[in-house]
Amino acid sequence: MGIRGLMSFVEDHSNEFFTDLKLRDTKIVIDGYALFHRLCFSSNLDLRYGGDYDSFADVVQKFFESLFACNICPYVVLDGGCDISDKKLTTLKDRAREKIQMAHSLSVGGSGYVCPLLIREVFIQVLIKLRVCFVQCFSEADRDIMTLANHWNCPVLSSDSDFCIFDLKTGFCPLNSFQWRNMNTIKGTQNYIPAKCFSLDAFCHHFSNMNKALLPLFAVLCGNDHVNLPIMETFLSKARLPLGATSSKGRRHHRILGLLNWLSHFANPTEALDNVLKYLPKKDRENVKELLCCSMEEYQQSQVKLQDFFQCGTYVCPDALNLGLPEWVLVALAKGQLSPFISDALVLRRTILPTQVENMQQPNAHRISQPIRQIIYGLLLNASPHLDKTSWNALPPQPLAFSEVERINKNIRTSIVDAVELAKDHSDLSRLTELSLRRRQMLLLETLKVKHTILEPIPTSLKLPIAVSCYWLQHTETKAKLHHLQSLLLTMLVGPLIAIINSPGKEELQEDGAKMLYAEFQRVKAQTRLGTRLDLDTAHIFCQWQSCLQMGMYLNQLLSTPLPEPDLTRPSAFNTLNEDIWTHTKYGGTLHVSRLYSGSLVHGLCQQLLASTSVESLLSICPEAKQLYEHLFNATRSYAPAEIFLPKGRSNSKKKRQKKQNTSCSKNRGRTTAHTKCWYEGNNRFGLLMVENLEEHSEASNNE
Repeated sequence: MGIRGLMSFVEDHSNEFFTDLKLRDTKIVIDGYALFHRLCFSSNLDLRYGGDYDSFADVVQKFFESLFACNICPYVVLDGGCDISDKKLTTLKDRAREKIQMAHSLSVGGSGYVCPLLIREVFIQVLIKLRVCFVQCFSEADRDIMTLANHWNCPVLSSDSDFCIFDLKTGFCPLNSFQWRNMNTIKGTQNYIPAKCFSLDAFCHHFSNMNKALLPLFAVLCGNDHVNLPIMETFLSKARLPLGATSSKGRRHHRILGLLNWLSHFANPTEALDNVLKYLPKKDRENVKELLCCSMEEYQQSQVKLQDFFQCGTYVCPDALNLGLPEWVLVALAKGQLSPFISDALVLRRTILPTQVENMQQPNAHRISQPIRQIIYGLLLNASPHLDKTSWNALPPQPLAFSEVERINKNIRTSIVDAVELAKDHSDLSRLTELSLRRRQMLLLETLKVKHTILEPIPTSLKLPIAVSCYWLQHTETKAKLHHLQSLLLTMLVGPLIAIINSPGKEELQEDGAKMLYAEFQRVKAQTRLGTRLDLDTAHIFCQWQSCLQMGMYLNQLLSTPLPEPDLTRPSAFNTLNEDIWTHTKYGGTLHVSRLYSGSLVHGLCQQLLASTSVESLLSICPEAKQLYEHLFNATRSYAPAEIFLPKGRSNSKKKRQKKQNTSCSKNRGRTTAHTKCWYEGNNRFGLLMVENLEEHSEASNNE
C-alpha cells in the first residue's frame, strides 16, 4: 500500500506534523519490507553486479546492534504473498515495468534502485542469526503491523505513507529520519536514537481539526495501491478543491492539499462519500461506492493477532484458514521458511519474476530456471479443494497451467507455464513432509539433474550451491565460459578463508596464506567498484545462476530442506568462525560456513582471469583453499559442456568446422571429445591453468 506524494508532502511540513524523539527502552514494530529496501538503497552498496550480499548483511547487523545498544526491542513484520483477490495486480505490473527501466539504466551505467535477487533471503538469514523476532504475514502486512503496535503501545518504523493514515497510538517513525547511525547518549550512560514521530493529531489539527475517520477516504480518493479509478478524475475535476493558504509543489501535492481541505468540511466519512458521489454519473455511483467502502476497510484493525505468534508461536490468519491449506505450509510461511513466491503460486497460480540488472536484449534470466519452477508448481497442484473456488477459476481451463509475469525486452508479459505432473506420493502437499529424507533429496537432485555421488566430497553447506551450479552449466542458454565458472567457485572460498584466519590452532604459515588470499579478494572487489564498466553478457550469465540458486532454494525449502540451506551472508559478522572448513555447526536452523556470492568480487575475478591471472597463481599461497577449490571444480566440471574448456576465441571456430563436417565424421568427433577430456584431466585437473594448444590436439584427432 502507499499514497504517492503523501510522504514528501508531510515531510515538507516537518515542523508541524512531526515531534522529535529520543528512542530507547521500548519495543518497536518494524515494516521489514521497507527496512531492507531502505538499507539496501541508502548504504552505498553497488547494485549493478547482482548483490554484494556480505556488505548488505553487515549493514543489517549494524542497524540492529544500534537498536540493541539503546535497549530497543525490534519485532520485524514482513509482507507475505499477494492478496487472495489479487486487487493489486495492476499496481504490481506497473512497478515491474518501472523496475525494468531502472535495471536497464543501471546496466548501461546510469542510476536506479533495484534490489539484488536474493536480498530478502539474506535479510531473513541475518534476522535468524541475530535472533531478532520476525514473522512473515500471509499477505500484505500493514494492517497487522498497525494492530500489533497499538496492542503494545509502541511506535512503528516504516517508510510507507499509509502509516500516516492509520490511527497509531504511539505514532509512526519514518525510516529516512531514523538516525540509527548517529546514536547519542544521555548523561553518558543511556543511549538513544534520534528520530521523528508523525503526529496524526497535529496533522488533523492543521486541516481545521478534521475527523481522523475521514483519512481512509482521503487515501482512496487520492489513489493508493488498491484504488486508481479513472472515473475519480471526474470528481477531482468538478469538485473545485480548495488549496488553502499553504503552497503546494507539484501536481501530487496540489491534489493532496486540495482533497484534505475539501474533506475537512465534512463531519464524517458517510457525509463526505455522499458528496463525492454527487459529482459522478448516476449509473456509476453504486459500483464506485462499493469499491471505495471496501478499500477504506484496508485501514481498519486486522483480525490477526501477531502478539500470539511472538509470545506463543501461534499464527492464525482467517483468510489463510479459509483456504484449507496444510497446517505445515501455514506454519512455514509464518516463520519465513517458505517464500511469498510459494504463497502466490499456491493461492493465485500466478507468480511475478523479479527484475535483475541483466542484458535486456536477451531472454530474461529466469528462463533457465523454469524447469525447477515447473516442479515446484507440480508439488502445489493439489494443495486444497477450496482453492478451486477462489482465484484459480479466473485462469484458463488447463488443469496444469500457472501464469508467470516476466520481462520481455524492456516490458512485461504474462506467460502460461505447465506444471510437471509428479508421482502420486508427491502430489499430496499435506503429506509432503512425511516423505523420507532420501525421497525428498532424490526429487531435488533429479530436478537439478545431478547425481548424489558428485556431491559427496563437497562441504555440507555448499552442496546445494554446487548442485545448482551443475544444473546451470548444463543449459545451453547459459553460455558460461571457464572463467565464469572459476570466478564463481573462487567466490565460494571467501567464507572458508575467514574460517581459517579465525580458527585457533592453525599454523602461522597457513593463516598468513589465507590472510593474503583474502586480502587479494578484497582488493579485487574494491577495484571493481571503482567505476569498472559492466560486462552485460557476464552480468546476464550470473543473473541466470542467481535465478537457478533462488529457485533451487525455494524447491529445497518446499521439500523441508533435504540439503542444508546455503548461507548467503558473511560468517565473520556472527562469531561462527571457530569451525574447520569441513566441520559445520548448526545454529538457528542454518549452516554458516561460506559467504556464497559477492557480485563485485565475482565480476572482478572474471576480468582478472580473462586478462592474465590464473587460478593456480591465485591459490598457490593457500593450500587449504586450493584443496577446497579442487573439490568444487571436480564436482562441476563433469556437467560442463566440452567447449567450456577450449582456449578463448577458439570454441566458435571449432563449432564452425564441426558444422561443415558430414555425418560420417560423427565418430571422429566423439573421439575428439574423448581426447579433449583425456588431455584436460592429465594437464589441467582442477581448472587451475588456462587450456593451451587444445585446438591443435582436436585437429590431430579429427585427421586420424
